[in-house]
Amino acid sequence: MVLEEPQIPFEPRVIYEDRRIIVVDKPHFLATMPRGMWYADTVLIKVRRLYGEPDIIPAHRLDRATAGVLVLVRDPAARRAYQMLFQKHRVHKVYQCLAQVRPIARPQTGTVRYLNPPCIFPLERRSRVIKRRGVLQAWEERGPVNAVTRVELTAGHGCLATYTLYPETGKTHQLRVHMNALGLPIVGDDLYPRIQTRAYDDFSRPLQLVARRLEFTDPFTGVNRAFNSSIPLDA
Repeated sequence: MVLEEPQIPFEPRVIYEDRRIIVVDKPHFLATMPRGMWYADTVLIKVRRLYGEPDIIPAHRLDRATAGVLVLVRDPAARRAYQMLFQKHRVHKVYQCLAQVRPIARPQTGTVRYLNPPCIFPLERRSRVIKRRGVLQAWEERGPVNAVTRVELTAGHGCLATYTLYPETGKTHQLRVHMNALGLPIVGDDLYPRIQTRAYDDFSRPLQLVARRLEFTDPFTGVNRAFNSSIPLDA
């Protein structure tokens, strides 16, 4: 039983704000919303306290382990409009991750399509990803495709490489599952390919996955918005 909330020694950095939204660069290990043993040390509560605005809510979510651009809505009248951008996949998302350089594995389900043959990259991974509440890992199964990711090999770092990921859908753990299925599990991933138990205050091996860029047309102003994360990958 945890009597005192564990402290997370990281803070979200505000990179944009207007009267409707606040955009932050979320660090690794900081949950988007209160869950489990964390309440005060979450992006939502920290930003609410910073601005003194209890009506702020996220327009979308990032996994606790994933860093990068996160949009929050401060105007209650604007909540639905911004949330629907994400639900209807009208936001262009770009992620970056570190993984090994190795031949691509043949996934057991779904498809892998090479977009510029005979080159391996870029490629498109399509599959059905399922995540049940209370189960740590998501998994792939046969059935209608609900998860699509384009993967590019961007730069090499010896035995590691930076991969740029373009998700067309937003299933929970989609990028982690797709990279693992390709035989390229993301560096620092404690869930894929296998669950690794860590102390709650072990911040030594962050998941090397960053929501690098979000771009969308603002539903109120019609202005194209683009936000970038400055959180580095540790090669």
